[in-house]
Formats: sequence, C-alpha cells, structure tokens
Amino acid sequence: MIRQAQAALRRYLPFGGGGGSGKWLGLGAAALLVVWAASGIYRVQPDEQGVVMRFGAFHRTTQPGLNYRIPWPVESVTTPRVTRINRIDIGFRAPNDTPLTRPVSARDVLEESLMLTGDENIIDIDFAVFWRIRNAGEYLFNTRNPDQTVKSAAESVMREVVGQTPIQPALTEARADIETRVRTGVQFILDQYGSGIELTQVQLLKVDPPAEVIDTFRDVQRANADRERLRNQAEAYRNEIIPQARGEGQRMIQEAEGFRESTVARARGEAARFVSVLTAYQTARDVTVRRIYMETMEEILRRNPKLVIDDRLQGVVPYLPLDGSTGGAQRPAARNGAPP
Repeated sequence: MIRQAQAALRRYLPFGGGGGSGKWLGLGAAALLVVWAASGIYRVQPDEQGVVMRFGAFHRTTQPGLNYRIPWPVESVTTPRVTRINRIDIGFRAPNDTPLTRPVSARDVLEESLMLTGDENIIDIDFAVFWRIRNAGEYLFNTRNPDQTVKSAAESVMREVVGQTPIQPALTEARADIETRVRTGVQFILDQYGSGIELTQVQLLKVDPPAEVIDTFRDVQRANADRERLRNQAEAYRNEIIPQARGEGQRMIQEAEGFRESTVARARGEAARFVSVLTAYQTARDVTVRRIYMETMEEILRRNPKLVIDDRLQGVVPYLPLDGSTGGAQRPAARNGAPP
C-alpha cells in the first residue's frame, strides 16, 4: 500500500519523479502532515458540549469554544446540544410541536395514564417530563435509550407517588406536591444510572377520574364545594357573632360592677349617716328627736298636697276635685254646720 501511494505521488511530481523526487516527496509529506494535524481543530457551539472519543472509547468532554483533538483515526468528537429542553409525554400522544398544555386532539394511552390512588380509586393522569443533557459523556455512553429511560423512570415514580395519595387531594391541592415529589424521585433514579440527564420540570396536564364516572365525580366535587362554602359562611358568622357576644357580655359585667359599686357606696353612706345621727342623738337627745320629727314632717308634707284654710272664714263650701289634680280629696272642716 505504501509503495502504491509513493508511485501515485511520483506521477504528479515534476520531472516524473526524477532527480528531485525525494525533495518534492518530503515537501508533500510535510504538507499532508500539516493538513492532517490541522484537521484536529474543532469548534463547540455555546449550546453544545464536546465529547472526545479515543479509538471509539470515551476520553473527555470539552467546553464551548475552539478545542483540539488528535485527528482521525485516533480521536473523534461528537457535539450534542446540552441546552435544548426535551419533552416526553406520558399518558397521551400529541404532535411534537404541541404547547405546554394538553391539546384537545391528543390521543389517550390508557395503559400509561390509569393509576391507582392511595384510597384504592382509579385516576386518569396525563403529564409531561422536561429534561436536558447535563453531562454529554455520561449521556452518550451510560444509557442506550435515554428517552425510554426517562419515560420508564417517570411513569414508575408517578405511580408510586399517586399510590400514596388519596384521590381528593390528587385532584385538587396536592398537584404541586405530586410534581415536586415525582421530579425528585426521577432525578434520583437517573443519577444512580449515571445518565447525565437533568430534569427541569414535571407538569401534570390532566388529572381526572376515569371517563366512565367523571360526571358522577364532578357532582361529588360540586357537593364538596357547597359543603366548603357553607362551612366558610358558618365560620364567618361565628367570627362575627362571638366577638359581639363577648362585647355584650363584657358590657353587662361592667354595668353590674358599676351597679354593685354604687349600691355599696350608697349603703355605706346611709350607714355613715345613721351612725352620725346616732352619735348626735346620744349627745343631745331632745334636740335630735325634735330635729328628726321636724325633718320627717317636712318630708311628709312635701310629698302630699295641702289646702290651708283660715278658720275665721265663714261659709266655706267643701270642694272635691275630680280630676285628681290635688292628689286626693280634701275635706275642710265646716265651722257653720254645713254638710260635708
């Protein structure tokens, strides 16, 4: 083979490979060597990572920019895109350019989407897994089929998480928690495999009961919503009426305490007045008795209407007011013998 290459080279050399053939042969070999060495220069784009293989076996990874490898056939390089986000749909099939939501025209795959919940109910779940290449060398050499590996791991972890969750939380408030737990579990499995894959997101696109019972289940959901609404209304009424009742009770307590204080103070005043009167009585009995008599008569006369008639008047006609303006009947004494 070497002799054939030399003969072919001599045919293209000047002078038919005569006297200066050795010199031209050396120059050609040097030029070929330079070209061969220069072929080892390669460029890795910003969204790529270089994987250098030496005699077909993984050797190293290189970062974006200009890099060098030993030219073929010693080393070869592959530059997969490591920033592209890949998507795997589980539970349904749709075109590759579908948005983040589940399209209406998607085809259900029931053997993937039907799962058993923690309270032994069947639920229909469609979800998508988004991932990218974290280590190109591990991605190319440690997994034979990365897409199938991610799909199998995600479906397995999703069934495990759903099997630990009752159906009602899975349909309502536990969706975010399910997504987080599935992402963590799948990433743990992929790291154990050394797959070089990083999960960026797990998104639940549809979480419903099976189609055969979805109408009945929605009726149950509406009943639960009504129950929750009534409960909230009752809580609001309780939060409103309890402070009012406590305020009213506090007001009554304060009024009772005020009445008690006033009654006690009045009783103490009366007792003190009685003691002072008793002391004065013991000091001057005649004066005290007369003063008490006069005060008592003054109180009696002040509270009852009175008619005062001069006894020197003659022919006074008795008058009985029927409208009660005087507070009672008054019958003056008749001095001239007039009938009452």
